Amino acid sequence: MKKTQKDVYTIGFYNVENLFDIVDNPNKIDDEYLPTSRRGWNYKRYVHKIKKLSSVISQLGTNLSKHAPVIVGLVEVENSKVVEDLIRHKNLDNKGYSFVHYDSPDERGIDVALIYNRHFFEVYSSKTYALELTDDDGERDYTRDVLRVSGSLNGELIHVLVNHWPSRRTGQEDTKDKRIKASKLVHTIVEEIKEEISDPKIIIMGDFNDDPTCESVKNHLVTDDFYNPMESLFKKGYGTSTFNKKWNLFDQIIFSKNFKNSETKKHSFLYAEVFNKEWMRVTKGKLKGSPFRTYIGPWYKGGFSDHFPVYSFLKKNR
Repeated sequence: MKKTQKDVYTIGFYNVENLFDIVDNPNKIDDEYLPTSRRGWNYKRYVHKIKKLSSVISQLGTNLSKHAPVIVGLVEVENSKVVEDLIRHKNLDNKGYSFVHYDSPDERGIDVALIYNRHFFEVYSSKTYALELTDDDGERDYTRDVLRVSGSLNGELIHVLVNHWPSRRTGQEDTKDKRIKASKLVHTIVEEIKEEISDPKIIIMGDFNDDPTCESVKNHLVTDDFYNPMESLFKKGYGTSTFNKKWNLFDQIIFSKNFKNSETKKHSFLYAEVFNKEWMRVTKGKLKGSPFRTYIGPWYKGGFSDHFPVYSFLKKNR
């Protein structure tokens, strides 16, 4: 076992699978996650999920870092309340977490957010960017915004972009153009950052609903000035979610190349991992080995999420 280090910091990302409260939002399609629904979502189940998710987050990176994760991007959170409840659970309450969240126009009401350890990271600014899509009828197809958070990590300015790209619900090919459009929006944001500061340090994280080798990520998102450590993990067989018994690695953390071998800068990239402990997996049946999720269809299972989280290490240079 590696010795934990004070000068190593963890950056994480987690799709927490439909983290809804139990209150009806009349402006969103959240009926599946109410006590009156077929799923029977209730306070006891909500609290149980908060407990399980907070336990996972508290352990990200502790195999190498002495600190709880300094930054964790989240997707599939309903609102600020559920993020607040997550960081106020006893598993995380003493870690010094705050968060950034904005309501997005997504029809189901699932948003992106960022939690951060304020002992190490100070937020300077945050904003969201709308991904403007249309459906087959030419109507606006409302989806998740991209969240940008700029701040100081141990005194060094970094920019974090949190994404949850359009799903493959109607098929990978049918929806591919939507994710390519999302990648172009990210680069619009990157160019905006570059106009503000030269050689910015940028972290792009998210559930991209595409693997590292897919066109939207490999050809459009990861341009020459970025590095995707998740691609080598994917080629070794690692994944964060399954579909038809096939592993996908949709959840990724991508770094601007100035994080690599940047001895002249404050933080440098070490390596990335998937957090896929045995106790987070289904133990039997046809889904054995896959993420132990909260629901399968309408049936409550009481697990964590249908995705494993991912995390990367940054070393603080002396």
